[in-house]
Amino acid sequence: MTVVAPGASAARPQLIREINEQVLLDHIRRSGPISRTELAGLTGLSKPTVSAALGSLERTGLVHVTGQRTGVPGPAANLYEVRPDAGYVLGLDVGREFLRGAISDLAGTVRARLSVRTKAGDAMARIQELADLSTTLAAESGIDVTQLTQTVLGSPGVYDPRLDALTLTGRLSGWDSPATLAALRDRFGASMMIENDVDAAAIAERVHGHGRNVDSFAFVSVGTGIGMGLVLDGKLRHGSHGVAGEIGYLPFTEGSGSDPRDARKRGGFDASASAAAVVRAARRAGVRGASTAEKVFAAAARGDAVAAAVVAEEALLVAKAVCTVITVVDPDLVVLGGGIGQAPGFLEAVSHQLHKLAPVIPEVKASVLGRESVVAGCLAAGLDRSWQTLVGRVGTQG
Repeated sequence: MTVVAPGASAARPQLIREINEQVLLDHIRRSGPISRTELAGLTGLSKPTVSAALGSLERTGLVHVTGQRTGVPGPAANLYEVRPDAGYVLGLDVGREFLRGAISDLAGTVRARLSVRTKAGDAMARIQELADLSTTLAAESGIDVTQLTQTVLGSPGVYDPRLDALTLTGRLSGWDSPATLAALRDRFGASMMIENDVDAAAIAERVHGHGRNVDSFAFVSVGTGIGMGLVLDGKLRHGSHGVAGEIGYLPFTEGSGSDPRDARKRGGFDASASAAAVVRAARRAGVRGASTAEKVFAAAARGDAVAAAVVAEEALLVAKAVCTVITVVDPDLVVLGGGIGQAPGFLEAVSHQLHKLAPVIPEVKASVLGRESVVAGCLAAGLDRSWQTLVGRVGTQG
């Protein structure tokens, strides 16, 4: 026997209206500008039901009429789309040398973008710089910071939901302190999201790059640090402790640029194959002017045989890590990112080694997204969260 709580029958029509409005809002977001007739066809709802729901959504300020469709039989049809100014998202990339940020509206249009060199010597100073950057971006966007629907920080390290703490923050001194997380929430609100920077770049790759039409792919970033963002069945995977993709901790330490002290701080593979390791390997091998990984790669491209050997060893190390990923999750695609991952010729060198190592060879590509990929991923994640929040409010604003 089913027991109906008192008032349930009266509440049912309101619940149905809210569900209808949520369904229509989702279709408008994904397919707009769109007409009432098209919405009725997509949802199976009657035209009067669609009209009533659209009227409610217009009153809440979430959708508006953006124009009319003409040139087809019958009267001109009003076209509906989401109001871009119904919400704003702030995306911030917390780097060791640069802070990058952008604000987009709810339609995904970037209203302002800015990159500044950080002068901060500690975590609290860096948070103040992030707050100043957000204020500047809001002013350039023509909005107040109070109009921000969601803020997402792309940061080194991982957020462990079990401990409510940032861990494995690497080269950002003091960033894993409990006081840092508390100060960030104080500045940007309790709803602020923190996404690992490489995971954020993987989100950008899924939305804007090679991963757009791929169900499962691994984004492997090799540069100042090493990390991976793993998308399986269309969803970014963090793992139980947030460390899914922390391949810098793979126990690969055979590289000639490896450093035991660095390995204790940042992981064996990071200490063997990051940009600093490439520089160490080149200097130990006697490559002149090897002050940066970029210069080592440039020397190899000019025909320096010793530098070329360092680059070849780097390609082998990265191929071993990618092979490990392939044998564990078997992705459709592997995307190489970061300063080394996107270096000219490196994709081909890694692919050559992979053919010797891996049992199967997925498609391997170099990312075409630039330095703004972390910010782009933060904006994409923030838009998704904003939509969840706004859709959840449908029916409560009437």
